[in-house]
Amino acid sequence: MNICSLTEQANKQVTQICQEHEVYAVSLNLKGGGCAGFEYEWNTVDTLEDVEPGSYTLKALGGNLVIGPASLMFLAGTEIDYKRSIIGASFEITNPNAKSACGCGVSVEFDMNSLSTQEEIDQLTKSAI
Repeated sequence: MNICSLTEQANKQVTQICQEHEVYAVSLNLKGGGCAGFEYEWNTVDTLEDVEPGSYTLKALGGNLVIGPASLMFLAGTEIDYKRSIIGASFEITNPNAKSACGCGVSVEFDMNSLSTQEEIDQLTKSAI
C-alpha cells in the first residue's frame, strides 16, 4: 500500500496547478466538518519551506502533492483521479479508509478503529523514499 497515488489525469492536473500558480505543491488535508464528519481540504503550498514538518510529498510531473501529517492515517491507500465532464471538473478521491461519504464527494466519515497506526504510516513513508 502507498500513502497516496495519482492517476495520470490527476498527475497532469497537479502539475498544471503548480505551474499556473507558480507554487511548490497542491496540498490535500482533512478537517473536521461537513455532513459526514470530515471534509477534504485542497490548498496550494507556495514554497518547500512552507511544507509542515512530517508531511508526505508525492512528486508529480511538474509539481508536488503534499499531505499534512495529521491527515496521513486517513489517506493511506488513497487514489486521486481528475475527471472532466459536461458539468465541470474535479479531483475524485477513492479512499479505502472511508466508512461512508456524502454525495458531494467532499465530506467523508471514517471508522476510527480501522485507520493505519503511526508505525504503519512511518513504514509506508520510509518505503516510498
